[in-house]
Amino acid sequence: MIAKAYSASILGVDAFTVEIEVNAATGGEHPVVAMVGLPDAAVRESRERVKSALSSCSYGYPWGYTTINLAPADVKKEGAAFDLPIALGMMAAISELDTALLAESMIVGELALDGSIRPIQGALPIALHARCEGKKSLILPRANACEAAIVENLTVIGVNNLAEAVGFLRRELSIEAETVEIEDYYRGNCDPTLDLAEIKGQEMVKRTMEVAAAGGHNVLLIGPPGSGKTIIAQRLPSILPLMELDEALETTKIHSIAGKLNGSGPLVVQRPFRSPHHTISDAGLLGGHTIPKPGEVSLAHNGVLFLDELPEFKRSVLEVLRQPLESGDVTIARAAGSFTFPANVQLVAAMNPCPCGHYGSTQRQCRCSPTIVQRYRSRISGPLLDRIDIHAEVAPLSDDDLMAKPRGESSAVIRERVLAARRIQKGRFAASGTRWNANMQPREIQEFCEPDDAGGQILKAAISDLNLSARAYDRILRVARTLADLEPVEQIASHHISEAVQYRALDRQLW
Repeated sequence: MIAKAYSASILGVDAFTVEIEVNAATGGEHPVVAMVGLPDAAVRESRERVKSALSSCSYGYPWGYTTINLAPADVKKEGAAFDLPIALGMMAAISELDTALLAESMIVGELALDGSIRPIQGALPIALHARCEGKKSLILPRANACEAAIVENLTVIGVNNLAEAVGFLRRELSIEAETVEIEDYYRGNCDPTLDLAEIKGQEMVKRTMEVAAAGGHNVLLIGPPGSGKTIIAQRLPSILPLMELDEALETTKIHSIAGKLNGSGPLVVQRPFRSPHHTISDAGLLGGHTIPKPGEVSLAHNGVLFLDELPEFKRSVLEVLRQPLESGDVTIARAAGSFTFPANVQLVAAMNPCPCGHYGSTQRQCRCSPTIVQRYRSRISGPLLDRIDIHAEVAPLSDDDLMAKPRGESSAVIRERVLAARRIQKGRFAASGTRWNANMQPREIQEFCEPDDAGGQILKAAISDLNLSARAYDRILRVARTLADLEPVEQIASHHISEAVQYRALDRQLW
């Protein structure tokens, strides 16, 4: 008898349906199971897990030659999430389950040898796909039920073991559908331990981070060791707004596929902060694998990607950042196909002015020769610097600042100004796909970033004196637009241009 069950697998950041066909013949001397449809090693090994689970739960097993086909047959299937639908399909093939019930559900889950069900990765994109396919219910491990229940208009059934899944499909066991209150995840989700009010001194750098947060601008912090670059960068998410639901779903999908949701709740509402080590590879940053998985830049989608000790990263790793910083996504081509991952990130990078960290310092003498300093700085290419809107110098703390108690504004106060500026931008770009000032296209720069006469003269002089590129010119206007939004005023004035030019001066001063 031929039976069908429906499951799903992940390809890129979305799921696709996998139809599991089971043809069980009877009358053989020994059970033989053949699996076709491009299964990987983990999928092929499901034969042994399914056999042990069915035996442990005292269910029947096809005694003869059984063929299991995973369709579509031309797409490679990965992972152990097909164990549960294969087991239920085999039971239906020997008439122990109603095949009509299986057709109404999408099923995923990894089986243990005793029949219990282990959690899987990618529950959220699978739930979204199940709803899109018109399935009445999604049966999956209990540990993933809360994550999948975020999707509305879908009955999510969480099961702990194979017996519960069989009982539900036989209508012998009533399992209450999982529900969640999304609003609960938006309450109290700001980390109170990371607050800009705790930073001593560095008022200019705090102002820089406020401007970056308001307009979504990329930032490069340059300063000696111990000046506070890292702890300031770590507090940038505390002044960013919580993600809207569509942003949260996008980000949660990526974290779910990568298996990063353990212990963090089923919905990511606070903007992610990713800080990879400088030894990371190209594939680790952008994503990779035979069938590519998201990398660090995609895990930071809608959040902050922090690169500490920027010149210590391999040159090839830094250069691959150009595409995501410009387009907001990453495209990876493999033999299995081309995959695009979202990567709309706000880059914050930090570096020392030289290898020893004390070039230009009035407190400690630099030990680096001019050649060593130049070689160190040349590890960062001009095209990459041009994609970073704001370059800020972080000076070491004075003795008075170091001994004083923190007395700056809290993140909550700064966040209110950031939110006000972003509301202005949201209204400005309502008719286009632009999100923030940092993403403005050339047409929008011409329309919204016209400075007054005095500001135009300052900008013209800066271009000539600093030998700025055309991309740097656009960056100055974008930052100036954000500065005007923070006041808020409609016209970009001369002091906005002056401050924006100040944020671009360091790349020519130091490089």
